[in-house]
Amino acid sequence: MRMGSRARGCGNVTYMNTTAIGATRLDQAPAISVRDLRKTFRGPHGAAVTAVDGINLTIGAGEVVAFLGPNGAGKTTTIDMLLGLTRPVGGGIEVFGTSPEQAARGGRVSAVMQSGGLLPEFTVEETVRVVASTFGVTDTVDDVMARASISSIAGRKVSKCSGGEQQRLKFALALLPDPDLIVLDEPTAGMDVESRRAFWATMRADAGEGRTVLFATHYLEEADDFADRIIMMAAGRVVADGTTAEIRAQASGRVVSAVLGREELSRVRAAIPAITDVTVRGGRAFLTSSDSDAVGRYLFTQTSARDVEIAAPNLEDAFISLTRQPGSEEVPA
Repeated sequence: MRMGSRARGCGNVTYMNTTAIGATRLDQAPAISVRDLRKTFRGPHGAAVTAVDGINLTIGAGEVVAFLGPNGAGKTTTIDMLLGLTRPVGGGIEVFGTSPEQAARGGRVSAVMQSGGLLPEFTVEETVRVVASTFGVTDTVDDVMARASISSIAGRKVSKCSGGEQQRLKFALALLPDPDLIVLDEPTAGMDVESRRAFWATMRADAGEGRTVLFATHYLEEADDFADRIIMMAAGRVVADGTTAEIRAQASGRVVSAVLGREELSRVRAAIPAITDVTVRGGRAFLTSSDSDAVGRYLFTQTSARDVEIAAPNLEDAFISLTRQPGSEEVPA
């Protein structure tokens, strides 16, 4: 049974209250439904700037979804519209079958942004208890602190907490209202490896009860390890949507990497038209090609390349390939 709901804001952290039991989360309506969503802003010289350019997506209840994209891709603007914090100029968006505003008023969403929202002179436990009291759920304080792995720092002032500890505190605050949908912006920033694993173990358990999790992150390995599904955005559009394996498959070709000189790299590119992408990182060249055998043979027989490796694209390769805009190809300096 759902109790009375309230929405509260604190800096850049938004808490929207619900006490739905996990078994009631599995609604027929999808958690998020977006159709031809568009958002423009007025640029510095008066020209319209398109931030979100006609995206379509559906996210079902209980999914753990990673939202990826380079800076300026439109992720934050899309999340703001999902939370009802800004309105689209076109298209439609529904959260659990209603408008984002109605879903917020109904207490079905909790969002934790990366920065702000904490009072530095409060202790960790005081912070949790104050927020819990606004929801009338003070009896859950010990439980959410344990789930967020902050019980051991309960008496520490927020100002003395590390970045990772503050993120875990925000996570505890987001858990207090027991939301059906939780939206997280860089949720594990500053956390150590063990804390990240504990965090995602909790998220997995919650998703198993029907809670939907949407998180934006720059940690590609985190998305690879923990997301059921990955949505990539670039230039305001969804450029890829699927499992990690499906995303990798969209980045066609294999990657041949080797250590070789700049002049030799230029010769390889000129000699093999099947090379579709070249990047250089840490003195090592990465060449994507639909004919990796030809690239390998050329490197071995026509250059002094060493440490040659051939591999299917990993998530990082796919991310670079799928989100890169025309004219932005990396070339050796």
